[in-house]
Amino acid sequence: MPLQTLPVISLNSEPATLSRDLGESFQTFGFAMVRDHGIDAELIARAWTLTAEFFALPEDEKRSYYIEGLGGARGYTPFGTEIAKGAKRHDLKEFWHVGRDLPADHPLAAMSMFPNVWPTRPTGFRETFEALYAEFDRVGARILSRIAVWLGLDEHWFDPAIEDGNSVMRLLHYPPLPADAEPGAIRAGAHEDINLITLLLGAEEAGLELLTKQGEWIGVSPPEGALVVNIGDMLQRLTNHVLPSTTHRVRNPEGERARHSRYSMPFFLHLRSDFPFRTLDQCITPENPDRYPVSITADDYLQERLREIGLKK
Repeated sequence: MPLQTLPVISLNSEPATLSRDLGESFQTFGFAMVRDHGIDAELIARAWTLTAEFFALPEDEKRSYYIEGLGGARGYTPFGTEIAKGAKRHDLKEFWHVGRDLPADHPLAAMSMFPNVWPTRPTGFRETFEALYAEFDRVGARILSRIAVWLGLDEHWFDPAIEDGNSVMRLLHYPPLPADAEPGAIRAGAHEDINLITLLLGAEEAGLELLTKQGEWIGVSPPEGALVVNIGDMLQRLTNHVLPSTTHRVRNPEGERARHSRYSMPFFLHLRSDFPFRTLDQCITPENPDRYPVSITADDYLQERLREIGLKK
């Protein structure tokens, strides 16, 4: 498969074909582009409008939704807070997080599963993003079922692993490049995602790049409305690196585009907080021995990574 031809895969493909195409793309690139996902175009359009309206609010109003000590898990995270693991400069972005609401007496509620925060404006914000969160949840579970089959597991293997999972939808705003930005700062520094898989809307605007196994950066530019899906560190760990969590970044635009905002909407699909990591047997071979013999929970892993990227102390 040539480096420049990251495939666009239809979720309407026959199930065995879909498993094969997704598995091959993920194994090769750590990424896939997915169309025919079934998320309503009007819902997506409404979400983009509300995202732009929220980030256009006055700075002090947005900051009123920032909650110290949550590690950015819910509500607003100000510009310049997050930093890629090992980076020296903070990312040029601000964002809002929507998570899963659980009853207060749910056994997982105390494990980083905080109640959502909702802004008083723009109108319709909560209803729109609750609906979109549910759609991301649905599509993500479907993609995981096809990954399971490709790995030689039952198609429902991930169902209990992600039930009431700590998944987060992020509304991202990369403002026009500030004139006083630190030299070398970029919109999103080179990093890998923490979670199982990420589903991303909004990558049509140039800037998202992935690092191939050959050490080359290539652009990821899906057709309009398609999703970009990538493997996160949790699935890389579970599969003993059979499915790679690929380094990616959002580079700065040049010329006229530098004066424009960029918006995107990643959905970080997570395991249940109490899920115990145990390397899948079918991913352990004499050539690829178990890299992770010590089991930890998904929440332990998440907290460690949040500290590394500056969202927790």
